[in-house]
Amino acid sequence: MAGEPFSITVGELARRGRTDIPDHFVPACHLIYSSPATISYNSPGALGFGVKRAALVIPESVMLLVSPDGCARNSTVLSSEEGYADRLFYLLMSESDLVTGNHLSKIPEAIEEILSVCDPAPKVVVVCITCVDALMGTDLERVCRAAQERCGVLVVPSYMYALEREGRRPPMSAIRTTIYSLLERLEVEPTTVNLMGFFTPLEPTSELFSLLAAAGVRRVNQVSAARTLDEYRAMGAANFNLVLDPESRAAAEDLRVRLGMPYVELARLYDPERIHHQYHLFFRGVGLRFDDAPYLEQARLACRRFAERHAGTTFAVGEMCNANPFELSAFLVSLGMEVRAVYSNVTADQYPLLERLAAVSPQTRVYAGISPTMVGYAEGVHVDASIGKDAGVYCPDSVNVAWNGENQPFGYQGVIDLLAELSRALEGGAA
Repeated sequence: MAGEPFSITVGELARRGRTDIPDHFVPACHLIYSSPATISYNSPGALGFGVKRAALVIPESVMLLVSPDGCARNSTVLSSEEGYADRLFYLLMSESDLVTGNHLSKIPEAIEEILSVCDPAPKVVVVCITCVDALMGTDLERVCRAAQERCGVLVVPSYMYALEREGRRPPMSAIRTTIYSLLERLEVEPTTVNLMGFFTPLEPTSELFSLLAAAGVRRVNQVSAARTLDEYRAMGAANFNLVLDPESRAAAEDLRVRLGMPYVELARLYDPERIHHQYHLFFRGVGLRFDDAPYLEQARLACRRFAERHAGTTFAVGEMCNANPFELSAFLVSLGMEVRAVYSNVTADQYPLLERLAAVSPQTRVYAGISPTMVGYAEGVHVDASIGKDAGVYCPDSVNVAWNGENQPFGYQGVIDLLAELSRALEGGAA
């Protein structure tokens, strides 16, 4: 039918394999449809933690955005809405700058002006350039080194290159490397660990903190919890990094190569049995003792109670939530729920989790939110509940749980909290 939005069953996606992903999921193959549900995904500088807000996780820092008017206009609105407007400064590019690159010579002067008006003066200035400088081949590292020598303040390069979203260094991966680029190796503290992955702290109720403490870890650092540059630099003494989001893998690898700081990865999961298996591999692998039995039993109990009360509930799951939509969907199916739709982009890296869903619910349909065909979407999926802001937009008659709070859920407690929030929503309480 003409105008019908593209979708495909997860079973068919699994059969096609990661080397034959439909073009609808590949941004380079078509124009990108920016619906209200996908605007956060489509621009690394849009809502939530885009490049600009993420870079300002570095404590005692400000940002100088060097850009044409259009990028700056968007940033002005978003910085005001999200509370970092007083830390964001602008150097606007003229049309002649686009041809000559003359704007680069103005960066040191702009930084000096920032230092003169800020009280207290920042200790770090993050210089962020946009796609136009990518096309011009700007050597921002050289520009920042020169500015740092002239201005006497740390100057860090960062890149808001939306056109590299599907490249080897996507913007949200590259900015994580930027965030940790100021760390230097300190004398190693054997009982200190860094958590890497998110721009906001883990929920303090996560059992991960208790398990690490019981294993002998005395200090857990998170960049989002550092209030001063000195606190940030203390992360250089960690025994190892614990990577909780795959987009931080490149940053962790950079620290391993540059500082000799090893890292271990833990995925955010919602299936308690898989969480247990992952904890087992991690703690035994690094030679630490652990006992997660009480936490595992609490999660199992929450799952049993939810299944008893809500078996057969139909769901749609989006990508704008604190979860991998395919892993979360497979978990819901394991509880006796029916997942009718997933709204998410598909990449080769997602295939292990996508295939897990395909094994238990091959009929689940996957919609490409970035596909121009979504302009013809007309509430075609009817479900009882939806998870994720985007799924709520596409299924307006459903009970929606956004599940995208800034404090990050993790582990068994994340499972318990999600099921509790879903129960409240399904039973008529506030989600």
